[in-house]
Amino acid sequence: MSESRLFKILYYLLDKGTVTAPELAKKFEVSVRTIYRDIDMLSGAGIPVYTTTGHGGGIHLLDNFVLKKSLLSEQEMQDILIGVQSLSAVQYPDTDGVMSKLKATFQIAESDWIEIDFSRWGSIVEKEKQYFEMLKRSILGRQEIQFLYYNSLGEGSQRRCQPLKLVYKDKAWYLYAYCLKRNDYRLFRISRIKELLVTDQYFKSHSEMKESVFSLMEEMGKPITIELSFPKEVSYRVYDTFEDDVIKWNGQEIRVNVTLPETEWLYSFIMSFGNQISILYPVSLKEKIIERYKIALKHFEEDTR
Repeated sequence: MSESRLFKILYYLLDKGTVTAPELAKKFEVSVRTIYRDIDMLSGAGIPVYTTTGHGGGIHLLDNFVLKKSLLSEQEMQDILIGVQSLSAVQYPDTDGVMSKLKATFQIAESDWIEIDFSRWGSIVEKEKQYFEMLKRSILGRQEIQFLYYNSLGEGSQRRCQPLKLVYKDKAWYLYAYCLKRNDYRLFRISRIKELLVTDQYFKSHSEMKESVFSLMEEMGKPITIELSFPKEVSYRVYDTFEDDVIKWNGQEIRVNVTLPETEWLYSFIMSFGNQISILYPVSLKEKIIERYKIALKHFEEDTR
């Protein structure tokens, strides 16, 4: 008899509601007979677990059953508190009350160990919090949203989407959603979303989403392998951006060899170093950067006339 399997079955029932014995047997790689013995053990331990027959039947817990804190280890209680506090740190609303109740229930004093501010410099913090609250409500409530969206070229377009997930990647927040205008899954940078509105139109869950949000992010630009060189004066920026395993220091310069999506972000990143960067490979990337510098120079020359 595996005691850990009993707890896993209990957590599974709490999560799924009603399940069948064959489903549990497949999940935990045991026989159906073993599952029924486990259910008898749980019932004998005072857990209100029941089985029903017929169409729609299965194994389930008594409605409104709450897991007692005595069934959780000290580490599990700490992990729960840390998880809720992490949500609070990333500005997820309405967590203070939950934290207070959990600490009182578990009788654990939790220190305030983390604080994160994702708001941008010069931004209106309350406006951003309002947008996050609206997006959270629309995702959990499966309500369609509409907004004005500006792409990387500054071109605006009206969008109507079914929001699915918020994603934080490379110092920026994104909304992962099904765009009804494009009839496909899209990532929208939240800082470019304007005039956000949660509609009264509801949608069904998306069971056939793309496997990975981050694979979709890679599709935003074709991956390109680049080699860059930096003087030691900007080493702090290099180490802030790239992992150690792609950086090589030869005593005179820093070299970076990495594969990244070729997007406007990559062009802007390279140009932000001015004359403190060299593109060693590929030549095509260097040519694109030169062309952008020429356009910028022409603009400023015309602006001073």
